Amino acid sequence: MLLRVPHQGGCGGRGPECHPHRRHLVHDHSLPGRFLGSDAPVSIRLADVHKAFGKKRILKGFSLEVPEGQTVAIVGPSGIGKSVTLKHVVGLLTPDEGTVVVDELSVPDLDRAGLTDLRRRVGFVFQFAALFDSMTVGDNVAMALRRLAGWDPPRITARVTECLELVELDGMSNRYPSQLSGGQKKRAGLARALAPSPRYILYDEPTTGLDPVTKSVIDRLILRMRDDLGVTGLMVTHDMTSAYRVADRIVLLHDGQARFVGSPEEVKAAPDPVVQGFVTGNPALFYGEAQ
Repeated sequence: MLLRVPHQGGCGGRGPECHPHRRHLVHDHSLPGRFLGSDAPVSIRLADVHKAFGKKRILKGFSLEVPEGQTVAIVGPSGIGKSVTLKHVVGLLTPDEGTVVVDELSVPDLDRAGLTDLRRRVGFVFQFAALFDSMTVGDNVAMALRRLAGWDPPRITARVTECLELVELDGMSNRYPSQLSGGQKKRAGLARALAPSPRYILYDEPTTGLDPVTKSVIDRLILRMRDDLGVTGLMVTHDMTSAYRVADRIVLLHDGQARFVGSPEEVKAAPDPVVQGFVTGNPALFYGEAQ
C-alpha cells in the first residue's frame, strides 16, 4: 500500500517553481532543467490498470512510469485508450483495478480537496485547445490564476504576458480565439496550462490537425517546457514524427497494455512486428496477430 503524502505547498524541491533559473526563463531558453538517467525519481506511475466501459475493455493491465523531468509519449491508434489514460492521472476516471500514483499520492483515494490540490500541479493541453470563444486569449490564460489566493490583477497580467511570450504569442492577449490560426490556438492552450506553474503537463494529441511546419513549432515548445522549465510531460499521440522529436521514452499502447517501452531509437529498432507495423504504417503487421 502506497502512503498518501499530502502536498506541503511551495516547490518541494521539484517542478518549474523550483527551477534554479526560473526568473530568467523568458530571456534565456537554453538552460538545463531536468533529471537525466536511471536515477530520476518516478513522478507518475500506473500499475496494472484495468478500465472498461460497459462490456468494452479499454485498459487491460496497463502499466506506465514517467520519470521526473522527462517527457513520455503514449502512442497508438485512435480510440485505443490513450486519452483514457490521461484522465486517470488527474482523477477524471477511476480504474476498475490497479494503481495510479502521482507525487506519491494514490489518485483514486483522494477526496475532492485532494484532487483539487493535485490538479493545480497538473496542466492539461486539450486536443482541440478548448478555449472559450467569448473570452480574449489573455482571459483564457488567466482563468486558473484568478482562482488562486494572493493573485491580484497586476500579478495576473504579468504572468499572462510571460506565458504568452513563452509560447511565442507576444501581443495577442486581447485577441479572441476566432482570430487565431489552429496552431496559435494550440499555443494559447499551452500558455493556459502553463500559467499556474504546474509540475506536470499532460498533452492530448497536441499536433493533431496541424500542418508539418506548425507541428514542428508545437514540438519545439513541448521541448522548451521540459528543458527550460523542468516540467514533466505525458503526451498521447498517434503522430510518430512528433513522438520521436519530443519524447525521452515512448510507450506503444496495444490491446489495453504497454506492448513496448523504449527510447525513440529503441522503438525504431524494435523487432516486434506490431511495433514496426504501427511506426511504419503497415496495417498487415500491426493487426497481424489479431487476425
